[in-house]
Amino acid sequence: MDRPDQSSSEPATSFYRDRSFWGLTVSQLLGAFNDNMFKQLVLLLCLEKARDIAAATGGDVSDRYQPIAMAVFAIPWILFSGVSGFLADRISKRRIVVLCKAMEIAVMGCGLLAFQSDQLWALFVVLFLMSAQSTVFGPAKFGILPELFRSEDLPRINGIFQMTTFLAIILGFASAGILKELLPGQQGLALVSAVSIGIAFVGTGAACLVRPTRVAQPDLKLTWQAAGIDGENWRLIQDNRFLLGVLLVSSLFWFVGGVVQPSVNSFGEYDLGLSSDRIGILQACMGVGIAFGCVMSGRLSKSRIRFGLVRAGMLGMVVGFPAMTAISYFQPDVAVAAGQSATDAVPSGNLLFDASTAEWMARGCLIWLGGCAGFFAVPLQVALQSVPPESQKGRMIGTMNLVNWFGILLSAVFYGVFEAVRSGLNAQGFELNSATVFSALAVIAGVVAMIYRPDDIDLTDSGSNPK
Repeated sequence: MDRPDQSSSEPATSFYRDRSFWGLTVSQLLGAFNDNMFKQLVLLLCLEKARDIAAATGGDVSDRYQPIAMAVFAIPWILFSGVSGFLADRISKRRIVVLCKAMEIAVMGCGLLAFQSDQLWALFVVLFLMSAQSTVFGPAKFGILPELFRSEDLPRINGIFQMTTFLAIILGFASAGILKELLPGQQGLALVSAVSIGIAFVGTGAACLVRPTRVAQPDLKLTWQAAGIDGENWRLIQDNRFLLGVLLVSSLFWFVGGVVQPSVNSFGEYDLGLSSDRIGILQACMGVGIAFGCVMSGRLSKSRIRFGLVRAGMLGMVVGFPAMTAISYFQPDVAVAAGQSATDAVPSGNLLFDASTAEWMARGCLIWLGGCAGFFAVPLQVALQSVPPESQKGRMIGTMNLVNWFGILLSAVFYGVFEAVRSGLNAQGFELNSATVFSALAVIAGVVAMIYRPDDIDLTDSGSNPK
């Protein structure tokens, strides 16, 4: 693994003193906040739409729009991840970071117009644009870390990076629910979008603090293969089965996450009868756990990539997911009937402390599941930054994004099919709650935990990279 280019950086005793670290951390934190607040607002509106249709028809509530929103969000990553990886190796990653943050300002402006239109399809268009901007940002954001910092610092930096990302997700999810309750209607949502535009400006300013880096491969040629996995990366993956395994398990992580997010929303609204702000707290609890798990994983890893942490995370999910299913049956009488608003089902009170037993149990379980996810994520991220050759790191991160978002697209299909089957079974007299899907995820995590057992990697030993 090469050291950061000395022509673009001065040696530092601690990355905490490096303004590039703070600029990149703040810019990606604010971007993650904007993305997740907007996406969660759209998902909550999808739940309302499904409930209104059920009230009008007198049928069972079927969560039909959240899978569409998740699929719309996943498609740009599949279409553009390969090209984004090519750009990260062909152009200075710092330049891409700054340009992407500037693009975020325009996308958030489109979001303001979409909320004022009160059309779900317009929100889906902005969701697509927002995802496309994040697709281009991803390979440059993660690929620049080995160019700016020492190899042995990468586990801690990634732990902090992931922690701040999920802190932003916590705030984004929680803010979406709270602001939706405090600022109802089109004008309220438009005001939220105006604040998001201001946040995007601040994030762009922070990105400008990142110091320039050299181009990884200035003579790289764009080919049709860049739309997916280019030939050089494909040969690397074929020759290095370790990298292939990391990519597949990383995709599984995002598949599970893609199922969990809409499932928590429907669990809160349909099974526990919670209002949007309380659902936001549930999502935030998962983010708290992820942030803690990422930091602990980075600290426990030290200067190694420890795959035992990945297995520990998956085994923790095997315990936590069935518990979520059980909690959904703990208070069956509070489930929201078709057409009844969640706000009517649960009286308002202190948002953090005035909660039912089932809600407290769900919060604790989601913190646990988030912690397991944090343990899961960091070693995989560091492996994909450390093992590929310097000239292919951007394209490898693009390949990772492509594979991950295939997992997320598959999660939207899986969740949509599951909801359709569940609705059909309930029409035949079964009583399956939305949270039944969590138990299916436990089975998947358990199988992978048994078969995925790669050796650890010492990041201080340049000859230890696996094949």
